Amino acid sequence: MNPAKKPIWIDCDPGMDDALALILALKSPLLRVVGISAVSGNLPAARCYQNIHTVLALMERSGIVTARGTAVALSHELAHDPFSHGADGLGETGLTPAPIPADPAYAPRLIVEQARAAAHQGQKLTLLALGPLTNIALAWMEEPALPQLVERLIIIGGAFGLQREAALNATGGNPVSEWNIYVDPEAARRVFHAGFALTAVGLDVATHRDLCLLPEDEARLRASDLPEARQVAGMLDYVLGRGFQSYCVLIDSCAVAAAAQPELIETVALHCDVETQSELTRGMTVSDVRDNFRWQDLPLIDAAQDADFPRLREFILSNLLAER
Repeated sequence: MNPAKKPIWIDCDPGMDDALALILALKSPLLRVVGISAVSGNLPAARCYQNIHTVLALMERSGIVTARGTAVALSHELAHDPFSHGADGLGETGLTPAPIPADPAYAPRLIVEQARAAAHQGQKLTLLALGPLTNIALAWMEEPALPQLVERLIIIGGAFGLQREAALNATGGNPVSEWNIYVDPEAARRVFHAGFALTAVGLDVATHRDLCLLPEDEARLRASDLPEARQVAGMLDYVLGRGFQSYCVLIDSCAVAAAAQPELIETVALHCDVETQSELTRGMTVSDVRDNFRWQDLPLIDAAQDADFPRLREFILSNLLAER
């Protein structure tokens, strides 16, 4: 174990972009993956848990703690994903499903246990939430001191109006929501109010046009014989073949970059809350940036407003293509 590596826990819903994010985190020389949990989002938690183990098998990694969350959101059934990551969640790439434990640990409880253990050892966890915030909310409900036990919570979530992509690439079930928040806005609202040091990488950066791979980036990827590079190339083919852009496979990698090299992501402090009522705007992240009459009691978060995209793409490619 390298104590210099930042310890992270990843809560995710694989999902193609989650799979790439897991690969990058596992290969990063700056991060130590303490554990991985599955949340319902892109697919039900059971399928996401299967995909976590499939990715771990692809990477020939064993001994990493895993857990599974509940099948539904806090107050309603799981929403239908309008995008689709394929029936297998991994872009129909034909990976053989890996064996999974017969009795998975309960994700919210294990997140709390691991956060307590790390804090007791003087090395707080950084939580990466790549999917809906159901598990994080339930963990906080079990342990209200969780925000103080962890170093930072980095989420992929929200659309903050800081770049035009926030509106153009809305991914939830209405014109202004982002998928991860939309799936469980009640959970997101609890997490925003919980008191975490919270970095939110939303659609403004995670779906930005400059995140898309350049032709020379794709050429580097396709020239590699590494199994993980071939997997990512297959997922990229699935996305491009359906008329989407390559950023769709890279979205969750932004959270890994924010954990490993925070300087790659430029953030701004925003007073922000989550809409849970209106059918038209359910799941919308509402920021108050007014010069006058601002609602100061809204949660204060750090929202990604820009990135060093050439270096961000290089972070993704260099880690992905590094020899194990």
